[in-house]
Amino acid sequence: MSNKTLDLLSKRRTQYALGKTLPIPADAVEELIKTAIRHAPSSFNSQSSRAVILFGAESEKAWSLIEAELRKIVPEDAFAPTAAKMAGFAAGAGTVLFYEDQDTIRGLQEQFPLYADAFPGFANHSAGMAQLAVWTALAEEGIGASLQHYNPVADAALAEAFGVPSSWKLIAQMPFGSHAGEIGPKTFIEDDSRFITLGK
Repeated sequence: MSNKTLDLLSKRRTQYALGKTLPIPADAVEELIKTAIRHAPSSFNSQSSRAVILFGAESEKAWSLIEAELRKIVPEDAFAPTAAKMAGFAAGAGTVLFYEDQDTIRGLQEQFPLYADAFPGFANHSAGMAQLAVWTALAEEGIGASLQHYNPVADAALAEAFGVPSSWKLIAQMPFGSHAGEIGPKTFIEDDSRFITLGK
């Protein structure tokens, strides 16, 4: 099967070995990230996804802050692997901090009370689609990335450091950069255990 969308999705892989050289200018990467998030679907077209886009020293600062918070809860004698991970993420060219705006979600809950309990879940769906959109767009440009979840451990530190509005809730972090290592083949579980098709 030849399908451009599937071809793009197949390029989206987890890359932990990141470098600082980008194949396109930082301004183009910034616009790519913004455009991907703009076009990502959201329930009721709420557009609740938000992002802090960090390059260079600002990205390194984010991972330094996350590392400092992790040192408070991870035993020192077991911290070496965590420190190595933080160094790997900081070695990239930049980081996207993904957020969901809780004011937007609360507004929807008030406007549509019948669905009030569902809107936080809907927001998580929107966040995931925004993350996939950005990740796939980066991959198409030859930029490596991975998706991390060091929240809520570092939420307060990152919000203070980067002037994040109090209504924004941190969902995920995506370090990105040049490919500094090979990515192994992706394996898949058996279709019979994953899909049910009826009626054809």
